[in-house]
Amino acid sequence: MFADETLDPVNIESQWRKSHQSAQESRGCQTRALHSSEAEVQTLSTSVGWSQTEEPQQKDSEELLQQLQGEAEPPGLRDFLQRVEESVIAELVRNARSHAFDGFQVNWEEHNNLVSCLHRLYYPRAQEGGLHVTSVSWSCTGSVIACAYGRIDEGDWSTEKSYVCTWNLNRQSLNPKQADHVIDVPTVVTALSCHPEQPALIAGGLYTGEVVVWDTSQPQDPVLVQTGMSADSHREPVYQVSWVPLQKKGEFGVLSASSRGQVFLWTVDSDRSRLILNAAYAFVRQQLPHSSSYKARGSSSAVGVTSLALSPWDSDTFLVGSEGGLLLRCSFSSQTPAAVPSEGQSVAPRAPALFSFRPQSGPVHSIHYSPFHRNLFISTGTDGLAHLHSLLQVDPLLSLRVSDSYVFQVQWSPTRPLVFAAATGQGEVQIFDLGRRSLRPAATIEEGRAGHAATCLSFNHQSPRLLAVGRTDGTVAVWQLSSELTEQDPRESGQLEQIANQVAE
Repeated sequence: MFADETLDPVNIESQWRKSHQSAQESRGCQTRALHSSEAEVQTLSTSVGWSQTEEPQQKDSEELLQQLQGEAEPPGLRDFLQRVEESVIAELVRNARSHAFDGFQVNWEEHNNLVSCLHRLYYPRAQEGGLHVTSVSWSCTGSVIACAYGRIDEGDWSTEKSYVCTWNLNRQSLNPKQADHVIDVPTVVTALSCHPEQPALIAGGLYTGEVVVWDTSQPQDPVLVQTGMSADSHREPVYQVSWVPLQKKGEFGVLSASSRGQVFLWTVDSDRSRLILNAAYAFVRQQLPHSSSYKARGSSSAVGVTSLALSPWDSDTFLVGSEGGLLLRCSFSSQTPAAVPSEGQSVAPRAPALFSFRPQSGPVHSIHYSPFHRNLFISTGTDGLAHLHSLLQVDPLLSLRVSDSYVFQVQWSPTRPLVFAAATGQGEVQIFDLGRRSLRPAATIEEGRAGHAATCLSFNHQSPRLLAVGRTDGTVAVWQLSSELTEQDPRESGQLEQIANQVAE
């Protein structure tokens, strides 16, 4: 049923292996070698060309000339020209050699545009109290104006509250009746001076005789240092304060003057919050040069100091003005003991007066050194005159009528050697230019408010075109001066030198 059978073998070739091997075969390819080459080229070519065009009107001018030549010459013209030719040429030569108009500059501006008011600042509470602006001072940056409130007509002891206010004029949100900083002071402020290098520090003198330094960067407690009431402090109102550079570089002291005939130099001790008396100077009739020409009021021998000025040229020299009209040149280095009774002061007072100028007829309210000449200064007072002095002679070089009333402050321009401004009791600020032929004011600032005196003023040394003026109505006006009043003429320094050389032989 079943039987063995042998069949021939059959081979079946794998198609998958063959296709896989063909997929694994490698192939190669190579391009022909690339050929490269470098080449440089440089050309040098120059050309010079020029052209000139003829005047477009040349043809028309020639035609006009031909027409004129064709016309008849006016009768007598040639004879007239020949007759006056010699005299005309002589006048032209004489004018060319004349120096009559040297330094003359045409004023293209209207007189009313010489000054313009930019801001009128005031503190309402001070105005409501009827307080006057007694002093103004610019910060060292020139952007902040500080003013002190008090009274200039207070003869008796005053316990009235006062203020020191500051405004930053560079702020976009400037509010004329809202000060940036307001410092409440328990008594009226009589003098003010901003620090020459630190914009936040302000020195002030009070009616009580105290000297204070405020720090406006500390609004909660602005009193940095003060003298207090001690044997070393003033016993009378402080009429002026000034910052004085000390021997150590970068340090400043405070110089204060009072009506009791004393000038004190203070150093700042911020660690103990007080001012330390460094030097004391006293003025008595017996130790004044040419004292026989001075008549003191009353029986007191003390010479009341009403103003002082520091020399920008000599750190040892300062000037003092008195209630009796005396003008004195003084020295910080004087070692002469003052002939005053001891009052328990920690520093013995010295007599600094070296030279006496011709006295004025009333109290000297203001003195200011010229920033352009070491021997010149100017003084004003109750006589209504501005006296230009030289340190080298007794009599003034020049006296100008400024006002029929008092002149409370005078100050030289920081940029014009021949220009100064004066604040008057009639409310005007007169600006004089000594380079003019006329001795009349070059410009007058009038507020138009009768009965309000201009008590103080201050030029801005960083922005010389700005002038701040304080008044008895409690306002501080900031005025902008024209270029005519602020830009120096090339011959101006020479003119000032000529004035200074008018020393009596």
